[in-house]
Amino acid sequence: MRSVFKIVIFIFLPFAGSTQIEKKYEDSLHQALNNAASDTIRLDINRKLGFYYQDSEPDTALVYHKAQLALARNLDLKLWQADAYEQIAYCYRQKLQLPLSYENYMLGLQIAEDPSSSKNGWGYSNFSYSKNPEEARWSIVGMIHYEIATLFYRSRYYQKSLTELLQAMEIGESLKNQKILSLATRDIGISYLKNNQPDSAFIYFQKSLSYYQHSPYKKNMGVIYRFLGLYYSQQQKYDSAIRCLHTGIDINQDPASRVPLRDAKYTLGQVFMQVGQLDSALIYTLQAQKIDDSVNNQQGKSDDLIQLGYIYEQKKEYTIAYDYLKKGESLADKLNDGYIDKLMQFQNLDFDQKIRLQQLEKESQLTKSRNRTYALLTGLGIFLLVGLLLYRNNRQKQKANKVLQSTLANLKSTQSQLIQSEKMASLGELTAGIAHEIQNPLNFVNNFSEVNKELTIELEEELNNGKYQDAIAIAKDIRENEEKISHHGKRADAIVKGMLQHSRSSNGIKEPTDINALVDEYLRLAYHGLRAKDKSFNAAMQTDYDHTLEKIKVTPQDMGRVILNLITNAFYVVNEKKKQEPDDYEPTITVKTSRIPASGSGKGAVVIAIKDNGNGIPKTVLDKIFHPFFTTKPTGQGTGLGLSLSYDIVKAHGGDLKVETKEGEGTTFTIELPVV
Repeated sequence: MRSVFKIVIFIFLPFAGSTQIEKKYEDSLHQALNNAASDTIRLDINRKLGFYYQDSEPDTALVYHKAQLALARNLDLKLWQADAYEQIAYCYRQKLQLPLSYENYMLGLQIAEDPSSSKNGWGYSNFSYSKNPEEARWSIVGMIHYEIATLFYRSRYYQKSLTELLQAMEIGESLKNQKILSLATRDIGISYLKNNQPDSAFIYFQKSLSYYQHSPYKKNMGVIYRFLGLYYSQQQKYDSAIRCLHTGIDINQDPASRVPLRDAKYTLGQVFMQVGQLDSALIYTLQAQKIDDSVNNQQGKSDDLIQLGYIYEQKKEYTIAYDYLKKGESLADKLNDGYIDKLMQFQNLDFDQKIRLQQLEKESQLTKSRNRTYALLTGLGIFLLVGLLLYRNNRQKQKANKVLQSTLANLKSTQSQLIQSEKMASLGELTAGIAHEIQNPLNFVNNFSEVNKELTIELEEELNNGKYQDAIAIAKDIRENEEKISHHGKRADAIVKGMLQHSRSSNGIKEPTDINALVDEYLRLAYHGLRAKDKSFNAAMQTDYDHTLEKIKVTPQDMGRVILNLITNAFYVVNEKKKQEPDDYEPTITVKTSRIPASGSGKGAVVIAIKDNGNGIPKTVLDKIFHPFFTTKPTGQGTGLGLSLSYDIVKAHGGDLKVETKEGEGTTFTIELPVV
């Protein structure tokens, strides 16, 4: 009962404040319209009211945008007329009256493409386009091309949609219009994502995000985080998907952003359902449903009901699941019937025939009414057909599951190969360092062996001469040398075993490990390895170990790879900076261990900090450094897997890998490992 109460609170609490804000904004616009002192002011307020109602009440929005059009005609303001046609077309698109939508887009485009339309300027300075009338004219042209692309996309003319988007992007680039560029690149990314080209989609999403961040429409950039969430969800990077969707929700708090807010919450519910966090999935899906109810979004309502059904199915509450699925599919069938009818009409009719469409729709309603009567007589046949379709769908799902299982197995195999490749790459980094480390004990073994060889000759001579006391002293020296040989032999053996352990596949078993010793060993190996490859390389190494640290349970091979990767990267960046600033720069690496005290139920954590005084990481790539295959090194010098694998290894230990950087001054990577 308590969990149900919490879910209800989470659903309704966010809407209490936002509803009051929206109502206050709406009332202020109506009051301003009633008190407007001139037609130019009424023109602007009608436009704002139309925008306010576009997504929730398109019929009401049409009234205000048509009033905007009438006032613009009376004032002979062509650009306002073009904008009014664009907004009217948007409202018809929301109502699924696609021919009327297309017709009004074309009327607006016809006005905006006429160079003379900007001669009278705006007539009123408070407008969302550029204050430069000619630049604003092209902005309207670009936006209409973008809107037509959306219309084509919803009409399933995907290639035509992409063509219009590319044209809008070209205009946006020529104007340096961040709004057009952010929208066009975003929707190009969506097209690629739908066409199963995730890499291309991600590139355009990143472009769109950059344009949003440098535009006056930054408050609307929550939309792109939703699509980044979808991208990461498809890549099964659920943590990244959840972070992006939460960011989108935080940004979409403006009253005019109710639909993007709904989409982000719905998608977040979908991701939580995929990872099995069903209570969170339920909360966000119900919040999305609440918004859909407030804006009367029928398609959204259908999607919400179906998703709720799947959530309750996973919760094994089958009666509730069946009820939601039945309602959702019923609404979806109803919407699909209406949408397909309108879509077919739009696809099959020429522009000149679209005016006739309104009369045909009335006749179509009568025909549908008769068809429903006939449909009642064939109900049994329909049930049989549905049963056959469900059976076929079940067979197709079984086949699809087999394909997915095979694909998953291939992916796991490829992943294992990539990880082993990275392990061997890190072993290559160690080879020179290991050679240096093993050479010292071998030199001791060789030297003491030579000394013992000479001492045995002397021992034999002393015994022959009867000098037994001298012989005993020599024998004692031989024994001490043998102990030294044994000691250094064991040291060499330990180094070889460590190398074999590093190259061996991890068994995942955690064992008590001295973190200070582990860090110090890999620090020395990494340094000598780089020195062996580049004799000119040199760097100061500063260590600050907390010798009070107790052993903690980790997988030594895996954690060693993480430490080696971070230290090798640090040496690389300071060496690169030294090449750029050879005179007054001293490369320095600082390695520190410490402990975070226990708090609450936790036992604290061990912290490993690796700091360099290199050039730092640019902000433009900081968010990408943990992505697989991302590297700033020249081609052939890095796999791009090191930091990604390190991040995964630390997370698998229940820890965290953080980065702090300042351009021109250096970077600090911090590993936090829980004490368990």
